[in-house]
Amino acid sequence: MAALRWLFGDQLGPHFIDDHRGPVLLVESRAVLARRQFHRAKAHLVLSAMRHRARELGDKATYVRTDGGYADVVRSHAGDQPLEVVHPTSYAALGLVERLGASVLEPRGFATSRDDFTRWAEGRGGKRLLMEDFYRRARQAHEVLLDGTGPAGGRWNFDHENREPPPRDADTLGVPEPWWPEEDEVDEEVRDDLDRWERDGHVSFIGRDGPRRFPATRRQALAALDHFVEHRLPHFGAHEDAVMEGDPWMAHSLVSAPLNLGLLEPLEVVRRAEEAYLAGDAPIASVEGFVRQVLGWRDYVWHLYWHFGDSYRRRNALSATERLPRWFATLDGSATDARCLSHTLDQVATYGWVHHIPRLMVLGSYAMQRGWSPTQVTDWFHRAFVDGYDWVMVPNVVGMSQHADGGEMATKPYTSGGAYLSKMTDHCGSCRFDRRKRVGEDACPFTAGYWWFLSRNRSELSGNHRMGRALQGLDRLSDLDELVAQEEKRGNRAP
Repeated sequence: MAALRWLFGDQLGPHFIDDHRGPVLLVESRAVLARRQFHRAKAHLVLSAMRHRARELGDKATYVRTDGGYADVVRSHAGDQPLEVVHPTSYAALGLVERLGASVLEPRGFATSRDDFTRWAEGRGGKRLLMEDFYRRARQAHEVLLDGTGPAGGRWNFDHENREPPPRDADTLGVPEPWWPEEDEVDEEVRDDLDRWERDGHVSFIGRDGPRRFPATRRQALAALDHFVEHRLPHFGAHEDAVMEGDPWMAHSLVSAPLNLGLLEPLEVVRRAEEAYLAGDAPIASVEGFVRQVLGWRDYVWHLYWHFGDSYRRRNALSATERLPRWFATLDGSATDARCLSHTLDQVATYGWVHHIPRLMVLGSYAMQRGWSPTQVTDWFHRAFVDGYDWVMVPNVVGMSQHADGGEMATKPYTSGGAYLSKMTDHCGSCRFDRRKRVGEDACPFTAGYWWFLSRNRSELSGNHRMGRALQGLDRLSDLDELVAQEEKRGNRAP
């Protein structure tokens, strides 16, 4: 008897069933959306992608919509058939699959296998699991951007070239906009359903559901990838760490959402970028920077999620316990006068997406400075971003953004004062706060927050050699006591 393959909503590409000749099951559970407040655009994207996939598969697939959970639906449709599932992307989903007695197939949608990562990690002899080392190994294993046995362009990493600030006297990078999908009757049906569920009080969301900006089908994902490689990849590298208010997309690929829905495979993405370099259509710094994000960082985060174990999500090395304030949690950019925070929250509310620097150095940095619970911050990032999944956000937020693992993943906390934001963004020119001031009515909340964070966590960070100079700077602040009192009084109030 052919097995029934159950596909989750992030397993929608052909590589999840290309070896399967039996029936397929997809289950849309409204209860999942009812448990927490997800971004409305994220709910739309996931439901649209699932319904589009079911329509593509036709009679091969059974698509079930339920108000309840997955278990009863899967049991009733499996019956006496063997049940199999491609390895899910979260501990919760894996636990459910195992309780249902399903056969769990090897993970798909990642370039490096779990076994290969484990061999690499165990072979480190106690050394840190550095992403750069993992990335170089992956480049060699998959023969990506190589010149003989060495790296194309003579170097493994072109990060130094890819840290340019925003161009002066410009509102945008001037590159073509990303490829945008056209909505269809499936999207109309999804939006009608979400509207009705909200009116009836079954679900509630954060953010806005404007025109769908991200691919919901394999064909759309390939079109978006091709357009990025042809029109935007050549401009990607230099300003990938810069932020421009008038240009939310800059030269970023926006393929994280279709990748994390399973509509694209990472190796096909990096091969497409590599082809552009080999054809002379994109410079090595841009292509290498993009390949590092997909083949390096994305796979690295996936493997650390499983390597660190499910308890990693509860790590809290800095004892951060403050609750996420409502103005931040609900994406209320109007609540704050801090231009970088206000603009970034507005962008997330509108699109369910900002690129990695606003995530890390605005949203994440502010949360860490204020001492917000890393568990709550992780949950918020998961819900608020269209490309957010448990495996993505637990390592990225707990380890990278909030330094809640005590430095196991990142060698130092990623936070800064207003000087960094002034250099790498164009927010500060229109902000009422002065990025040079740390005390007073016009003190920059990031500059003040930076020193408050260091003062509050001095003992925990004292053994980190990368923080030595910053911590010594505390002793040169004549107004430190006043600053600490100011920030403690501010608490979770919006600046």
